[in-house]
Amino acid sequence: MKSTIAQDKTCMSVPDNHFRRDVIRGLSARQKYLEPKYFYDATGDRLFQQIMESPEYYLTNAELEILQRQSNAILGSCLQYQRRFDIVELGAGDASKSLFLLEQALQRGISNHYYPIDISGNVIGQLEQNIPGKLPGLAVKGFTGEYFHMLDELARYSQGPKLVLFLGATIGNMQPEEALHFCRELHTYLNEGDLLLIGFDLKKDPSVILDAYNDAAGITREFNLNLLRRINRELEGNFDLEKFRHYPVYDPGTGACKSYLISTEAQKVTLCGDTEISFDKDEAIYMEVSQKYDMRQIEQMARKSGFAPVQHFYDREKRFVDTLWTVPSLKTVLGNH
Repeated sequence: MKSTIAQDKTCMSVPDNHFRRDVIRGLSARQKYLEPKYFYDATGDRLFQQIMESPEYYLTNAELEILQRQSNAILGSCLQYQRRFDIVELGAGDASKSLFLLEQALQRGISNHYYPIDISGNVIGQLEQNIPGKLPGLAVKGFTGEYFHMLDELARYSQGPKLVLFLGATIGNMQPEEALHFCRELHTYLNEGDLLLIGFDLKKDPSVILDAYNDAAGITREFNLNLLRRINRELEGNFDLEKFRHYPVYDPGTGACKSYLISTEAQKVTLCGDTEISFDKDEAIYMEVSQKYDMRQIEQMARKSGFAPVQHFYDREKRFVDTLWTVPSLKTVLGNH
């Protein structure tokens, strides 16, 4: 039996709301899905911090090691292209890793402007409040919203060279073709000589990867279920969280680690007043992907999206890489063809 969705005009008469629109679109699809950008309300932010501190979630410590040990080397590579630059961070989170790079850049007189961008206003508020006390002399101006819309807004404040940070394997939250499209679009917002430091989680032992998304304490499960709580709270939903279970799966062939919520019984859920969504028993809601890459795929993505790879920075176990790309000159691009 196919799942169905019935929608009344009452729901659509509510003033336009991106969250409502995207939730209804996702839950009415043949393969139900929810967009992972909506994980991050205040509770989601807190749960994700707990995930990053869990023993199974190696990604945070691997990238933290890179930024702790190699920030000076990263900045040295950047100085081949720009003597000074503003630092922009997409999906800044708590900036706990980028603080090492910011501190070194400030001390060396390379940068004194930091522009964090995040969809969570809660995150941006905390960064604007906390970072100036930790790094006196660093000007912090945050932007809350979608990355590219905020890069448009940023152009009013920063016209000079830029180092853009896109850390935490956030690029892995997209399918490979979507990630390539994202990098191509990001390229259009940058100028010749601008730099991008982007984090990728590398392919490795499948059991290590799967454990990272199925921690023993169940924090990742709660993180996924919290999006249903948010729908209940903000869209008048009536999801019964006990009727959904968290199910992660990793495919070492494609490098895709995916998370689902599985309906444990046939059920109907309402939201937004009169929108009814039907679930079959064992029907899945696709929640997110965490894509893993090898270095050949990463370098191909750089070149296909218009960037030139500069240098790769690994943790000691080579579980993770922060790779530095630049926007090459037209002369360089033409010379390579």
